Amino acid sequence: MAFMEKLIGKREELDIEDFLNNLDTEEEDPYADAEAFVKPITLQAEKDTDIVMEEVKKGNIMLVNIADLRKRNPMKLKELVSSIKSSIEDIDGDIAGISQERLIVTPSKVKIIKRKDEQ
Repeated sequence: MAFMEKLIGKREELDIEDFLNNLDTEEEDPYADAEAFVKPITLQAEKDTDIVMEEVKKGNIMLVNIADLRKRNPMKLKELVSSIKSSIEDIDGDIAGISQERLIVTPSKVKIIKRKDEQ
């Protein structure tokens, strides 16, 4: 084993506690150069529709999780999604379902290409 240590050098022991404590102390903002973000949100109440619209107006793309509300209250889900759709159309944005559990909502400069599966 000593022979291998000489060949590849001694391994420095990593102090896990120091490593974890220093994770959040980085001064550099990794998002500083971003012009827009893709942000997730779970749709649960009326206030979430306001957050979605606020973020889209800032130019961000929203991934909206509708799974919980879909199971609990489909009528409320329909009402909230209709509200988002109406507001998005007013600002020339776009909205589309990307699965049974998620919607994507985009600002005016981002359009979603929607296609139906050909059968």
